[in-house]
Amino acid sequence: MKNFNLYLTIIMVLMAFTSCDKTAKRPDYPVTTKCEQVDNYFGTEVSDPYRWLEDDMSEATAEWVKAQNDVTFGYLDKIPFREKMKERLTAQWDYPKSGAPFNRNGRWMIFKNSGLQNQSVLFLLNDIDDKEGTLLIDPNTFSEDGTISLTDINVSKDGKTLIYGISRGGSDWNEFMFMDIDSRELLADHLQWIKFSGIEPFQDGIIYSRYPQPKEGDELKGENENGMVYFHKIGTTQDSDALLYSDPQHPGRSFSISVSDDEKYQFLYTQESTSGNALAFRKTGDKEFITIADDFVYDYMIDCVDDMFYMMTNEGAPKYRLVSIDPAKPDKKFWKDIIPEKDYVLQGVSPVGGKLFANYLKDAHTIISVFNYDGSYLYDVEAGIGTISGFSGKKADPVTFYSFTSFSTPSIIYKYNVADNTSEEYSRSQIKFDSENYLTEQLFYTSKDGTQVPIFITHKKDMVCNGQNPTLLYGYGGFNISMTPGFSISRLPLLENGGVLAVACLRGGGEYGKEWHAAGTLMNKQNVFDDCIAAAEFLIEHNYTSSDYLALMGGSNGGLLVGAVINQRPDLFKVALPAVGVMDMLRYHKFTIGRYWATDYGTSEDSKEMFEYLYKYSPLHSIKQDVEYPAVLVTTGDHDDRVVPAHSFKYAATLQETYKGNNPTLIRIETQAGHGSGKPTAKIIAEIVDEWAFMFYNMGVEPTVE
Repeated sequence: MKNFNLYLTIIMVLMAFTSCDKTAKRPDYPVTTKCEQVDNYFGTEVSDPYRWLEDDMSEATAEWVKAQNDVTFGYLDKIPFREKMKERLTAQWDYPKSGAPFNRNGRWMIFKNSGLQNQSVLFLLNDIDDKEGTLLIDPNTFSEDGTISLTDINVSKDGKTLIYGISRGGSDWNEFMFMDIDSRELLADHLQWIKFSGIEPFQDGIIYSRYPQPKEGDELKGENENGMVYFHKIGTTQDSDALLYSDPQHPGRSFSISVSDDEKYQFLYTQESTSGNALAFRKTGDKEFITIADDFVYDYMIDCVDDMFYMMTNEGAPKYRLVSIDPAKPDKKFWKDIIPEKDYVLQGVSPVGGKLFANYLKDAHTIISVFNYDGSYLYDVEAGIGTISGFSGKKADPVTFYSFTSFSTPSIIYKYNVADNTSEEYSRSQIKFDSENYLTEQLFYTSKDGTQVPIFITHKKDMVCNGQNPTLLYGYGGFNISMTPGFSISRLPLLENGGVLAVACLRGGGEYGKEWHAAGTLMNKQNVFDDCIAAAEFLIEHNYTSSDYLALMGGSNGGLLVGAVINQRPDLFKVALPAVGVMDMLRYHKFTIGRYWATDYGTSEDSKEMFEYLYKYSPLHSIKQDVEYPAVLVTTGDHDDRVVPAHSFKYAATLQETYKGNNPTLIRIETQAGHGSGKPTAKIIAEIVDEWAFMFYNMGVEPTVE
C-alpha cells in the first residue's frame, strides 16, 4: 500500500506539469498588516483594518504592492502556455492601424500606428485626399517605455499652433503643450494641473479648465475641488492666464466653457455629478451668463446653428430630443422641438454640411438619421447592424468621415459626401481575421423582476452548445453608458479557441434612455447585479457554457459589478476578473472625483437607509466566509487617480484573508499605469494575456496557440 501511494503521488505530480489542473493550489499570500480603524455609520461600527493601504505614496504600500506582484507573477509564470499566448497575440496585434481623418481649423490630421507602437502617432495631411501625410507628433518619443501618452489635440483659430495634452503614467492629470505646426518647434507655453478639460480654441489662445495644485503626496488621491476656467493667450505663461469663471461657494462643482464657431457666444457647463448639468450662455464680451437650465437633473448639450441654439436634452424626453432656443428668449416655454423624442435613444446630433446627423441607439446598435435644420427627415445612412461613429466636422464641410464596427467586424472607415448621401470605403482594418467564420446574435433574457435584458453573444459558427465552451460574460451597468457592438483584437484568444463572448446590456446603462439608467442606480442598484446573475443563468441554461467554464469580467463600475456578483452568487463562475473596480462603497466619494458618482450610487453619509443599502452589496464589505469563490484576478494600476488603487488593494487583502479555499485570489498591479487611458501597447498586451491565461488555466482548458 505504501508503494502504491508513492506511485499515485508521482503520477499526480506529473499530471500537474502536463495538464491544466482544475483545482489549482492556493498560493502563499503575503501577510497584510492590520490597523485598528473603526468607523461609525449611523450607529453601526465598521472595521477598516487595511485603511493604511489608501496611502498610495507610502513605503509600506509600495512594499505591499511588490510582495503581491511577486506572488501573482510567480503564479502566472508557471502557466505553461502563457508565453506562447503572448507571442500569438503580439503577432496578431502587429498590423497597421489608422483612425478617421479629422479637420481642426483647416488642418486635416489622422492618427496611425504601424502595429506595435506603444502610442499612436499624429500625422498632418496635405488635404482631405492625402492618405499618407507627414509626421506631426510621435508620443513614443515622450518616454522610453511609452507611459507618457497624448490625450487630446486641437489647433488654434489661425491654424498655426497645435495644442496637445499629455498624461504621465496613465493619470487623469494633464499638461498642455504648444507647437508651431509649420516649423515643428515647441513653444514655451506649458499649462499644468488640468483634469477633464477640453482644448477650446478662442481668439489668439485657448479656453481650458483646471484645479488648484494639490499638496504634495495627494496628487493621485486627494479630492479635486474648486475647478476653474481660464483663458490662455498663446505665447504667455500660465500665471498670466485670465480667470473666466469659478464658483468658490460650490467647491464640488466643475466647469467648462465652449464657444460658437463664430465666437459670438460662450456656453458655460456646470457639473456636480456624472449625470445632469447646468447650462448658461453669454455673448462674448459680456460679463454675466444667462441661465438656460440649472436643475442638475437633466443633461443639456448645445450648439449654435444660424444664430439659433440647438440643444439636445432628456428634459421632458427620457430618450432625448433636439430643441431650438432663441438666445433672445431662452426661457423653457419658448423652446421648440426640432427632432422630437422617438422610441429609441438619441445619442448625439452633428450639424455638418448644412444637415443634422442624428445618432440613435436601437436595442444597443446604431442608426444614423439625417434631417434638415428645420427637423424635417431626409433619410438614414445605411451601414449595417453594429456601432457607427463619426460625422464630425464644420457646419459647411461638404465631406465627413464615419466608422463602422461590430463584435465580429473589424473597423471600416468611410468617406461620406453630405450633398448626395454617398459613402465610399476609405480604409479598413488590416488584421488577419475572417469575420465569416463567426456569428453574433442578439438575444433577450428575463431578469429576476421580469425585465427583458438584451445580450450579445459571439462565437464560431460551427460551435456546439455542449456546456463546455469557455465563456466570458462582460458587463458594466452604470453611468448611462451603453454596451454596443465593437471589434476588439483583445478578444481573439477567446474566440479563436472556440470560446463564447457574451456582453450583457444591464440596467444602469444608457441603452434605453434615462429610465433604464435610473433603474440601475441608488436604491435600484441591485437590479444591475440581478441582471448580471440572470445573464449567467441564461448562458448556462441554454448550454452555451456551465459554471465550470464561465468567467465574469468588468472594469471600473464593472469591477464593482464583478465583486458584488461573485459575493452573491460565487457558484455561477469559475473565474472572476474585476479591473480597476469601485470596491469600497462606503468611502469611494472621498477620493479625487469620486463624489461625482453619488448620483448613481448615493453615499454612506446620505442616510441610514442609504448606508445600509451600500454596506450590504459593497464588494469589500460583503465578502463571505465558508463559500467557494471562483478564481479571482484583480487588476489595477498604481497611477489610477479615477478609481484609486486602494479599492483593489483593500479588496484583495480582505479576500485573501477571508476565503480559505484552493482557488487563487490574486492582484496584478501595473506600475506607471492608470485607469486604462493611454496605456502603452506593450502593457496592454501583457495584461490581456495574463487575464486569458489565468482564465483558461483555472478552467482546465489548454488553448491552441498556433
